[in-house]
Amino acid sequence: MLHTVKYLVFMMLAVVMVAGCHKKEEQKSGAAVPSSQVPTKEPVIVEPDSVKGKWKAVKIAVNDKTANKETVYTVAIGSQFAIPDTNLAIKVENFLPHFTMAGAVRTSLSNEPKNPAARVRIYEDGKEIFNGWLFSLFPTTHALQHPKYGFTLVGFIPAG
Repeated sequence: MLHTVKYLVFMMLAVVMVAGCHKKEEQKSGAAVPSSQVPTKEPVIVEPDSVKGKWKAVKIAVNDKTANKETVYTVAIGSQFAIPDTNLAIKVENFLPHFTMAGAVRTSLSNEPKNPAARVRIYEDGKEIFNGWLFSLFPTTHALQHPKYGFTLVGFIPAG
């Protein structure tokens, strides 16, 4: 029995030492773990009944940084829109008027536009370059870093 306990303690120490050495090697090499290998929880979007069907579109300002020109486009929720005179398209997947998050859940606390957010996908030459949220009150939070264009949620249109 004592021999088994000593063996288990020795094995646990060996595992800890190997894991510790591995971490030190990662830190020394400066190698980052590829994001594809980092386990992540896919966010779950919960649209409360009080919000479902209450909003039909959002207004997104597209800022051309090189021309110093901003144009506002109305994009229906659930649809994709090709931005004129560019190789870009934007798809608005969801709109939450009172955005909140808890863990992996994204939802709306009410139907009042207290923290409006739109989940969008932005495509360039048909390739997705952004999949995230645009926040009306916090336009620079998690914003797409594009060399020529900026995107901002500037309005929202209620259904009927």
